[in-house]
Amino acid sequence: MAVRPQSQAFITMSNLSMNQAAGQLIVAGFPAAEPPADLLELARLGQLGGFILFRRNLGTPAEVVRLTAQLAQSTPADLPPFIALDQEGGRVARLGAPVLRLPPMRVLGDLDDARLTEEAAALLGRQLAALGFTLDFAPVLDVDTNPLNPVIGDRSFGREPARVITHARAFARGLARSGVYACGKHFPGHGDTLEDSHLALPRLALGRARLSAVELAPFAALAAELPMLMTAHVVFDAIDRGVPATLSTRAITQLLRAELGYSGLLFSDDLEMKAISERYGIGEAAVRAIEAGCDALLVCSDVTRVRAAHAALCERAAADDGFAGRVHAAAERGVALRRARPPRPLASDAIEAALRAEEPERLEQRIADAGKPLR
Repeated sequence: MAVRPQSQAFITMSNLSMNQAAGQLIVAGFPAAEPPADLLELARLGQLGGFILFRRNLGTPAEVVRLTAQLAQSTPADLPPFIALDQEGGRVARLGAPVLRLPPMRVLGDLDDARLTEEAAALLGRQLAALGFTLDFAPVLDVDTNPLNPVIGDRSFGREPARVITHARAFARGLARSGVYACGKHFPGHGDTLEDSHLALPRLALGRARLSAVELAPFAALAAELPMLMTAHVVFDAIDRGVPATLSTRAITQLLRAELGYSGLLFSDDLEMKAISERYGIGEAAVRAIEAGCDALLVCSDVTRVRAAHAALCERAAADDGFAGRVHAAAERGVALRRARPPRPLASDAIEAALRAEEPERLEQRIADAGKPLR
């Protein structure tokens, strides 16, 4: 197991170098089971804010905790990393049994039992925390208003804002009870698009009144409750014509921060997605996202692009004191959250028994039974 790097003195935000401050804004993925040596070196130098893991990185529960322990110990002790994943349920789940197997969130929304939704998220959160995760990129706050949407659909709790608000709130509370951060997504709303932003840049021509009543409603309702949100790589003509929300000052600084009053941590969605990567270089996208008001950037697979994003942030900060201040402010917001909940995975030889002791099958059966029609 890797030995955690030791700091000579406690790292405060005032003594972070710009290389470190810019690195704290990046949460990186990697393409195989083992983290690349150069990514671990960035972490060791205090130039990485955390890791996002996918199914390609994850094996048995014992292998998962060995990996998360390695990643947790790869950073300076006073700069603990986010260790994150997308564990929504349904088709977006990176971990299998014995981790709780949740149905698509639409099933929980249709059951409309907020206590059950919260209980499911709390059990999931306990398991994720035991495995060493500190952040789940869930719940989805998108309202599913377009049956042809190729990317959201049953990931959404429902087709009406009120249903989404009720169950997203319950899901986030359940994770919080178990010591795992929730991150609501995808601001300002991805539910009515016809394109998948992994593959193309969606555009919505909806009027502002409609956006406020539907797409924005869950974000407005939960702005004071969610510690983190994630942006959508979607152009909203009524907000900022031609500019994806992830890179839009109007969408983030003016709408989300000023109008909706959101003060939590804001993640970009993956900057490698084609909606962004085919139109902007990774460096330009990283700089524009931070300028717009994002606090953390996802770069989910390519370590070369991680380094390019980091270099661009440092270069811009060296030339612009205002941008340097923005970098330090964003780093401070992220570091404070990470210090409050550092990763604490169980020992690998105890994890299988611990996960099964939660009896996830019993809750899975309760959810299944709740959905059966009465005779």
